[in-house]
Amino acid sequence: MRGRAAAVGAVALLALGACANPAATRDPTPEAAPRLTSAPALSPTPVPTVRSPRPDTLHFSVLGDVGATADSRRVLSAVGAAGDAFTLVVGDLSYGAAGAEPAWCDTVKQAVGPHHPVELVAGNHEDHGPNGDIDAFRACLPNRLPGLVGRYGQEWYVDVPAVHPLVRVVMISPALDFGAGEWSYAAGTSHFTWTRDALRSARAAGIPWVVVGMHKPCLSVGVYACDPGADLMNLLLREKADLVVTGHEHMYQRTKRLALGPSCPAVVPGRYDSGCVTGSGGTTFVTVGTGGHELRDVGRSDSEAGYFAAVSARNKDAAFGYLAVDATSRTLDARFRPAAGSTFTDRVSLTR
Repeated sequence: MRGRAAAVGAVALLALGACANPAATRDPTPEAAPRLTSAPALSPTPVPTVRSPRPDTLHFSVLGDVGATADSRRVLSAVGAAGDAFTLVVGDLSYGAAGAEPAWCDTVKQAVGPHHPVELVAGNHEDHGPNGDIDAFRACLPNRLPGLVGRYGQEWYVDVPAVHPLVRVVMISPALDFGAGEWSYAAGTSHFTWTRDALRSARAAGIPWVVVGMHKPCLSVGVYACDPGADLMNLLLREKADLVVTGHEHMYQRTKRLALGPSCPAVVPGRYDSGCVTGSGGTTFVTVGTGGHELRDVGRSDSEAGYFAAVSARNKDAAFGYLAVDATSRTLDARFRPAAGSTFTDRVSLTR
């Protein structure tokens, strides 16, 4: 229904390691997500780390809705040329046939490098099909970041760098079905509690920035309603996630900074409330469904349009590309970088 960056010093090497995370066994029920207190399910992935000082700047990239088109290859080539520390793919990967997952992974690795960490979370095209299976994708694009906690490809978090982290990345799967019903992130569910605890423990650990990734957005000027649910949306605002990245809508859309407070006790999906827009701090939501699959139109009269600061879609400044994110201990800079053939750009800079 709706909707790098400041030049900052030399880039230090990250302690990323290289390890294939074993594919996890799926839950027997949609509410079987591990809690932060569950040691067996949440043991960090045993990737060796090399202790090093905190880098001046951490560079990483985000994209979703990739596919296997000429535009996909242009976007992936741009990502590969950037030399980032890792890349987050927020769902809807190949749009190909079941069984063809390794071929798509090979295409990605040819573009970005065979050892570049391409970190996945599922979309609705590969949660339970129809265009492949997340288990097969994570087998050919395994986790390469040390210390990952949770179920890679579905619900996980990781601190980067592993020593003196600048960013906690939290990846979740609201409204996706891995074979036993859709995962709900409504208040009181295990998935809601897992996400809340992942956010709070990042703050308690003093990690400067929290970035949340998931496939489906809540606020949008595209065609979809708030499938993740208002409870999750307001949890991210209440716990002050800094940047929330999504796909699903085949466009680029960035909100203004949103925050809860006396003038905005909650964001209600489907309507605009100016009291929820803040001039500083807050949470920024960015959809980067521009990885190469066909674009869609923006809804020019969408009821949530007032929340958005920038939009690129098939009928408005059409562009394929990815989000380049630079993090320091004091700033988080996110810039849309268009692939060859596109000119639209956008940038938001957050300061602690």
